[in-house]
Amino acid sequence: MTLQKKIIITVLASTMLVGCTIPGSNLSLDGKKIIESSASDTDLSQHVNVYPLSMNNINQFQVPAINAQVNPTLEAKLSGYEYHVGAGDILNITIWDHPELTIPAGSYRSASEAGNWVHADGTIFYPYIGKVKVAGKTVTQIRVEIANRLAAFIEKPQVDVNVASFRSQKAYITGEVKTPSQQAITNVPLTLLDAINKAGGIGTDADWRHVTLTRNGNDQTVSLYALMQRGDLTQNRLLQNGDIVHVPRNDSQKVFVMGEVKEPKLLKIDRVGMSLTEALSAVGGINQLEADATGVFVIRAINQQQKTLLNSASEKQQVANIYQLNIKDATALVIGTEFALQPHDIVYVTAAPITRWNRVISQLVPTVTSFNNLSEGMNYYMNLK
Repeated sequence: MTLQKKIIITVLASTMLVGCTIPGSNLSLDGKKIIESSASDTDLSQHVNVYPLSMNNINQFQVPAINAQVNPTLEAKLSGYEYHVGAGDILNITIWDHPELTIPAGSYRSASEAGNWVHADGTIFYPYIGKVKVAGKTVTQIRVEIANRLAAFIEKPQVDVNVASFRSQKAYITGEVKTPSQQAITNVPLTLLDAINKAGGIGTDADWRHVTLTRNGNDQTVSLYALMQRGDLTQNRLLQNGDIVHVPRNDSQKVFVMGEVKEPKLLKIDRVGMSLTEALSAVGGINQLEADATGVFVIRAINQQQKTLLNSASEKQQVANIYQLNIKDATALVIGTEFALQPHDIVYVTAAPITRWNRVISQLVPTVTSFNNLSEGMNYYMNLK
């Protein structure tokens, strides 16, 4: 009897210990402040904000629409564009009616080979007038200066100046394009869109929404999606010497789908984006037998830049926003199609209460069965004695 009591006590103790911990994971909103769409700023005691998604507030969480628009600033720059000569360029200078001052290209010499090289100090040498400072000037300014200085030796000189080879200024196209390369800045304006096209276009793994243009050490983000897909010409830029256009890979464009879904996995956001409903569809939907349809959550971390934009100190302490979608009525998936996911979002479908209880029971049954078998074995042993 003493041995049987010990077994019973052990079973009860084990059962109590196991019952204290529910296997599996679950997201509970207990104790968290739920912020309705009309709620004003409050001092939150917790570190997350919870936003239930509904037809009444889904608009405030949508990404602003991208509309086609012109770029008058760029058009003004293009219409007034002039190339400025730099060191390394080769100029072709012609003095009409004075062939002795014009070096002929000939059948074996190209214009670039026969031209006037701009030296490192930004000057060229020309007969009669000596050194001419040309760096930083347009061909029109160079033509006027040479004509004025030659007037002391030639009556009414007619001078023509053009750039035979553009070598001084370059822009660089790197990253996920077909042909990463450097491209010369010439007398024909080079825009960002032109440079991407000359590089063969973007690659299949390109993140065309976050293209970086680096100019003088400062970065600015350009969306090729808005430019090429939506016709937003304000995203286009006139490239300058030393500009670096980098098209990143889309490796960081990923979301995590976890919890009670058919196939939990990592998903990549494609070029046109991904909605919450698309993410659920990509993993086979929720597990109808085990999922809590009222508990479809999107967990989105608040980055440091967003925190600096928040007003109150309590808001700056928040670490994440949680968006809750109730799809108990399947028509609510329409709301999910309007909610665009962002990189590193976590889509989590929580388990139904009965599922969590069944998991507890499934953990207890093997333990109880083992002790029952042990008890029967001990009784059999005692009876033999």
